[in-house]
Amino acid sequence: MEKSKGKKQLPTLAFATLMLMTFGNLGTSMAFALQSANMGRIFQTLGADPTKLGFFFILPPLAGMIVQPLVGYFSDRTWVPKIGRRLPYLIVGTVVALIVMCLLPNSGSFGFKTSTALWFGAIAILFMDLSSNMSMQPFKMMISDMVNDEQKDMAWSWQTIWGNIGSVAADLFPFFLTFIGVSNVAAKGDLPASVKLSFYIGAAILVVSSAFTIWKVDEYDPETYAKYHGFSKDEQISENFFTIVKKAPKVFWTLGIVEFFCWSAFQYLWTYGTGTVAQNIWHTSNPASAAYQAAGNWFGVLSAIEVGVAIVWGLVLSKLNNKLRKPAYSFGLILGFLGFWGLSVAPTKLMSFIAFIGIGICWVTMNSIPFTILTNALDGKHDGTYMGLFNCWICFPQIVASIVSFGLYPLLGNYMPHMILTSGILALIGAFSVWIVKETSVEKGDID
Repeated sequence: MEKSKGKKQLPTLAFATLMLMTFGNLGTSMAFALQSANMGRIFQTLGADPTKLGFFFILPPLAGMIVQPLVGYFSDRTWVPKIGRRLPYLIVGTVVALIVMCLLPNSGSFGFKTSTALWFGAIAILFMDLSSNMSMQPFKMMISDMVNDEQKDMAWSWQTIWGNIGSVAADLFPFFLTFIGVSNVAAKGDLPASVKLSFYIGAAILVVSSAFTIWKVDEYDPETYAKYHGFSKDEQISENFFTIVKKAPKVFWTLGIVEFFCWSAFQYLWTYGTGTVAQNIWHTSNPASAAYQAAGNWFGVLSAIEVGVAIVWGLVLSKLNNKLRKPAYSFGLILGFLGFWGLSVAPTKLMSFIAFIGIGICWVTMNSIPFTILTNALDGKHDGTYMGLFNCWICFPQIVASIVSFGLYPLLGNYMPHMILTSGILALIGAFSVWIVKETSVEKGDID
């Protein structure tokens, strides 16, 4: 990466500003959590063949690979007076997500035959992910735009913490609603009221939390942004998309290798986690049974434990310095390996609970530290584009993992716990891959 002509020097922001800038991620993460924790349950309840589950999990990351780079590229060139450059995309994404979150849980409620219901659900998932990605990306970009290197560990950790708070609430919705008397069973091919109502509540919170960020955060106007990042306003739009990709800093690619293994691991957790819990603890593989639906609720509780742990560990990561960042990255992924392995063999609720402690630490680690390392290496000219492109290292491995699952799942005996063990192996490879990453900082004058 070429060194900027001027000096990149962003101001120190008030803690309240950092909170408002990241708070909206609570609602967006709630939408993703409802989707990831319930997709396997939704499609198996609608009648999907377990050996073909990977197909439905290809659509969301495919949407992310397309939408987030485009949002980044065009928002780098956008300025709407009195609104901003990233916030217009947040507004559109939130509105569309609201609509789709009300449609998705009703995929089996319109009297469609099984194949039509599955296609309706798949298309709803696709649009939900398109809109969720559009509303999520601005939160990432604003940190890169407005936060200096000294505050980035704190900002990315709080971004993840707010997201995890939203996720833990979303994961607990079906369990809590069932506890207070909402039905957790439904007619064949339909989803329980506990799942439907969870999506409705999540949609409402998405709108409210996004509104806080939209109304309370003032993005830098183009002149101020260019001044803080040390270049002239016209420089930012002087290069085309392919030139920008060619000039990506080296850490963009090395971090991508690490993230490939991490996100492949979590793709298998989301796809096969509920089935693993049902087989290991409830000893059932029948999605229509009350035992399987109970396992689905418990997987939601486990997901809540995951993000609860992530909130606590995120506070630890917010205090990192340069020397500890990579060791903490690798350590978090090793604990993820132990967690995935533990889940794959857990015969009791307690053992699965303990396993998700490691998985939670892995989750917050891979969602905060890489973004600090990446944004420290960016010069401000095309940060939105690079942040959007970096999302491909989140989406691409999910697509690959889903495609590979068509052959891997039968190879491993059509046994879901073996897929979770595969997640552990992937996380361990990621832990060793961390050491190929070399950190740089444009603010401190490093040249990549």
